[in-house]
Amino acid sequence: MPSEVTRPIKIAIAALGGQGGGVLEDWLVAVAELYGWIVQATSIAGVAQRTGTTVYYLEMSPAPRTPAERPVLALMAVPGDVDLVVAAELMEAGRTVVRGLVTPDRTTTVASTHRIYGITEKSAMGDGVVDANAVYAALQSRSKRLITFDMQELAEEHNSVISSILLGAIAASAVLPFPRALYEQAITQSGVAVKTNLAGFAAGFERALTRSPMTALVPPSAGPTTEAGRKLDDRIKAQFPAHLHGLLQEGVKRAMDYQDADYAKLYLDRVQEIRDGGGYALTAAIARHLALWMTYEDVIRVADLKTRGTRFNRVREEVRAQAEQIVYMTEFMHPRFEEVCETLPAGLGARLHASSTARRWFAPLFRKGRHVQTAHLSGFLLLYFVAGLRRWRRGTLRYRLEQQRIGAWLEHIKSLAAKPGGYDAAVELAECQRLVKGYSDTHARGLRNYGIVSDAVQRMVDRPDLAAIIKRLRTAALADEEGKQLRSVLNELQPSET
Repeated sequence: MPSEVTRPIKIAIAALGGQGGGVLEDWLVAVAELYGWIVQATSIAGVAQRTGTTVYYLEMSPAPRTPAERPVLALMAVPGDVDLVVAAELMEAGRTVVRGLVTPDRTTTVASTHRIYGITEKSAMGDGVVDANAVYAALQSRSKRLITFDMQELAEEHNSVISSILLGAIAASAVLPFPRALYEQAITQSGVAVKTNLAGFAAGFERALTRSPMTALVPPSAGPTTEAGRKLDDRIKAQFPAHLHGLLQEGVKRAMDYQDADYAKLYLDRVQEIRDGGGYALTAAIARHLALWMTYEDVIRVADLKTRGTRFNRVREEVRAQAEQIVYMTEFMHPRFEEVCETLPAGLGARLHASSTARRWFAPLFRKGRHVQTAHLSGFLLLYFVAGLRRWRRGTLRYRLEQQRIGAWLEHIKSLAAKPGGYDAAVELAECQRLVKGYSDTHARGLRNYGIVSDAVQRMVDRPDLAAIIKRLRTAALADEEGKQLRSVLNELQPSET
């Protein structure tokens, strides 16, 4: 078949395990061969990221007229020499930019904007989530043409898989000279879930033509459904600037889901005390990090999340279980002796925690984790009972300790903000809540590092460069679990403190 193409078209596909990257590669091979082209496809599995990342690479060109004209096709992508980059998730698209596969003079990028968080993002000592807007900006600046939208959501709408949506977007991009009918023929001849894959392909094709933009990270939410929620929402709109409404609404939702409307009111009361009259950078930082700290992960919260119907439904959807199939889930729980004490009434918990005898007798019982099967009635009821302790949470030792810590954090911020030139330092200290996250050992390490940073700030409170120092200490504390970099920075700053 005649063609104007004079060199092979080169395609790189980045996909996680289970996203159908191999199926997408097979479809593209079939389309090229149906068109009469020659095509070569390879794949290289990377080290495990989330469920394992694989880069699929294809080169295709018109069939040669003579053996001497047959092109030599490469086995792997070369930076600066890729025509089409396809990514089944936003961070994988970002990785292709880092690898140099996306170039503004040549590359069309087709990528889904949904996120699957990486191990490094989940295990970071603070908020390790990569800024999606920064990745998107890099894709915009580096791509010759960019086609992005939430392809996973569209796949779920059509009961299909993301690979069919990606194929539709590729067809709509017009990077390849193949007619739409050949793509549909390739899906049909594969014989696998033909009806739903054709529907996904059509949906991806139509959506790609609109090139939908990304939405804001925290847009204002729809109206609340309860009377208590409506009162809190009215307060947000009356007392805070419009660009903070979405952030505060999410904070209120989180606090109500965690405890109740009174707890959400306490959240707004605390933000109201800090509210500044300038650029609201401090208010925004407090609104975000206070919501996270007030909804700390205690044993009650963990049990609550693991016994919700939405969690069971989500797992069933992820494994694509049929209605008649039973899905078994095994939860790994490892509450330490300290967590057990903190879940008890404050007075009793404090006495047990301080008792060396109680620690000697009971701590060994909680040194090993436990596997709880929530598909079994006994396992589910155990966690359901623990989750039900939520109504008594305010009386627990953990609640008392966390409220004291939150109060001290806010007072420290207010004192810094009140000092001449202390506003930026107050914002940086608010960001230090990122150090305190998770539960068990993770929480203990983060809390220890936060205490070290807070103490250092108290000692250096009169330094004119305090904001930069706090940011440097926070960055060091987030760098490693052992605290080596934090100690190194403190040792370096020590001469300036004395």
